[in-house]
Amino acid sequence: MRDNWDDLRIFLAVARAAGLSGAGRVLRMDPATVGRRVGRLEETLGQPLFAKSPQGYALTEAGARLLGHAESAEAALGLGAQAVRGAGTGMSGQIRIGAPDGMANFLLPQVCAEIGAANPDLDIQIVALPRIVNLTRREADLAIGVSAPTAGRLVVQKLTEYRLHLAASRDYLAQHPPIRTRADLRAHRIVGYIPDMIFDKELDYLSDLGLDRVGLASNSVAVQFHWLRQGAGVGIVHDFALPAAPGLVKVLPDDVSITRSFYLVRHADDRRLGRLDTFAKALVEAVRRELTRLEGLS
Repeated sequence: MRDNWDDLRIFLAVARAAGLSGAGRVLRMDPATVGRRVGRLEETLGQPLFAKSPQGYALTEAGARLLGHAESAEAALGLGAQAVRGAGTGMSGQIRIGAPDGMANFLLPQVCAEIGAANPDLDIQIVALPRIVNLTRREADLAIGVSAPTAGRLVVQKLTEYRLHLAASRDYLAQHPPIRTRADLRAHRIVGYIPDMIFDKELDYLSDLGLDRVGLASNSVAVQFHWLRQGAGVGIVHDFALPAAPGLVKVLPDDVSITRSFYLVRHADDRRLGRLDTFAKALVEAVRRELTRLEGLS
């Protein structure tokens, strides 16, 4: 086979997007062109790399074997680019980080702005998703999750613990019956996740409180937060988000206090990329520092 990084780059995009259209968007190429390039690579190798179906493109056994080599080539190119740029000049290029929308809305903006200010040649992208970010498909370079994944070729680091409490606006509490016990919550409109769209068991806060009805539900933490801020009901809020809405106050803080953890997740093949190592270290330090500051204000 003639070594051709461009063909491998297209192969990787299709493998990660599981289809031509998604790969075309990433590559900024027409899907038909992507398909022709994949076909050419398959013809050169004499092996089908993908099994095509209405559901998308799935790797064949030969494609799965090629995937590891293609990712190694991608990592080597990254190392080479870093070496050419030289050390001591700060981070550069583009780094994309995926995170649950609670962290993406209330922690990562100021943290990434701080890192970006110290590294003016670095472009940082935040992907805020109410689901688990797929690193295998390269939706992001790094991901933050609320539980540690146990499958896949991933490197997992505990980032930090964080706290959550019930909260409501002062106006809401002044206009509705007092809440002195958990049982009193049943007389109030509850704000929370859509039950069948909770993507991680660590986010199922309300079932532990015996609350089986969610009067105002969304898969977005930001939407829930704005409902609470507008006085629509009572719900669980990250302590680090409370300073963003001074009108919100904790409800039953001594009885209902939840602790969860964030985990930083990377693809195993990226451990050799010094740029991502540097970014990860800066991210961990800045997140822990900002979280401590915000929770101290809540």
